[in-house]
Amino acid sequence: MNRSIRRTSGLAALALAATMGLAACGSDSSDAGSSGASDMTSQSPSDMTSESPSDMGSDAMGAGAETFGAGCSAIPTEGAGSFDGMASEPVATAASANPLLKTLVAAVGEAGLVDTLNSTDGITVFAPTDDAFAEIPAKTMKSVMADKATLTKILTYHVVPGELTPEDLAGTHKTLEGTDLTIEGSGEDFTVGAAGASVLCGNIPTENATVYVIDSVLMP
Repeated sequence: MNRSIRRTSGLAALALAATMGLAACGSDSSDAGSSGASDMTSQSPSDMTSESPSDMGSDAMGAGAETFGAGCSAIPTEGAGSFDGMASEPVATAASANPLLKTLVAAVGEAGLVDTLNSTDGITVFAPTDDAFAEIPAKTMKSVMADKATLTKILTYHVVPGELTPEDLAGTHKTLEGTDLTIEGSGEDFTVGAAGASVLCGNIPTENATVYVIDSVLMP
């Protein structure tokens, strides 16, 4: 992941929030406020054409979308975890085959969100890598994984209704968690949320969603 840039501020917020029992997370307004607020309702892309072509070749574009980002080089070139393989499966199933997203997949399973994500049409998922989760202290991570309400809140903050193309990405987007997420940037250079998570590999198609792999865990 040659573009991985650790954003410790978002992770520190996660650690603090989990310790204080994020289930009572009225702090939604803090991140939402600082991030400026975000979209879901207004962003409804009319086409799936990427702003700039990926350098990943025909495999990356096999599903009709153009991926981008240096992190795309870590995606398998064939099999279930490849771009073509992921494009043929609903998002939670597709993520389970991606070698970068094992912790995210485990968290989605613990929260009981697999069926929800797989059955919801037209969503955008910001998917933190295993390395992003590894930045969270082990004790905090264990606590959050054991708290279904808190885990659900965090994970649904990573999901936006509507499939966002790169052209639609910058702006404010309302998440499934209910608060807003701000994305800044253009072309192939985007940061997500108050923590400024970088998009490592973007515009990855799945059967029912578009995925942007990011290098930090987002906090509502």
